[in-house]
Amino acid sequence: MATYAVGDLQGCLEPLKRLMDRVAFDPVKDRLWLVGDLVNRGPKSLETLRFLYGMRDALVCVLGNHDLHLLAVDRNIERLKKGDTLREILEAPDRAELLDWLRRQKLVHYDESRNTVLVHAGIPPQWTLNKALKCAAEVEAALADDNLFATYLDGMYGNEPVKWDNDLAGVARLRVITNYFTRMRFCTADGKLDLKSKEGVDTALPGYKPWFEHQERKTAETRIIFGHWAALEGKCNEPGVFALDTGCVWGGAMTLMNIDTGERLDCQCDTLLFEQHQATTKR
Repeated sequence: MATYAVGDLQGCLEPLKRLMDRVAFDPVKDRLWLVGDLVNRGPKSLETLRFLYGMRDALVCVLGNHDLHLLAVDRNIERLKKGDTLREILEAPDRAELLDWLRRQKLVHYDESRNTVLVHAGIPPQWTLNKALKCAAEVEAALADDNLFATYLDGMYGNEPVKWDNDLAGVARLRVITNYFTRMRFCTADGKLDLKSKEGVDTALPGYKPWFEHQERKTAETRIIFGHWAALEGKCNEPGVFALDTGCVWGGAMTLMNIDTGERLDCQCDTLLFEQHQATTKR
């Protein structure tokens, strides 16, 4: 039995299949961890979602910003953006089944036996692991609750608040939690977010750093596997922190990592179909 983690798929199904073939992945005994952003921008968002749903018992999945966007677009089609490749999911006969499965995935997964966290973007430096898990559970509960689901998705978008406060309540509280786990790249030591900067680590504004570089980070003793930040190209010098988004949908590679050995495999994505799309779409 082997356990692997893979970077952002974003509807790029063929590279995932090739990587799984290379390690002779067996869904009966092996496990695959997904860092989120399963869909959008790539060519096969619907096929990717169906493929994953078909092997759901072999998966551990956390939600990314594109996955949450899909759930929101399903409720309000006016949120569909020009560069989105989600319409085929919205029009699929099995849409309800697929999206019901998606909305019940976690924001943060913690494997105690490995002392390893799986999260899409990261964990803010001022939060302990216990705090992070409790906050993630709040959003997970809202997603699973039919009475709160719509309210959460309708209020999810936005960059405010830029920083956590224990007194936050309602949608504002859920929004900043969501932004930490699914959109964060740069922040201050006390968790103030810069959600506009999206390039490499050397582009941080004064007073800001990549979330994983803060010296007093309270999850420093926990291994963290994350995606979301394609500009890192899978490179992170922080011990115990593993960046897996290597920009497959942007012309890079998809990366699969054996969680226990650290061995990585890359598979280049065929992006010929995206040349026109990528010329008009930002990351």
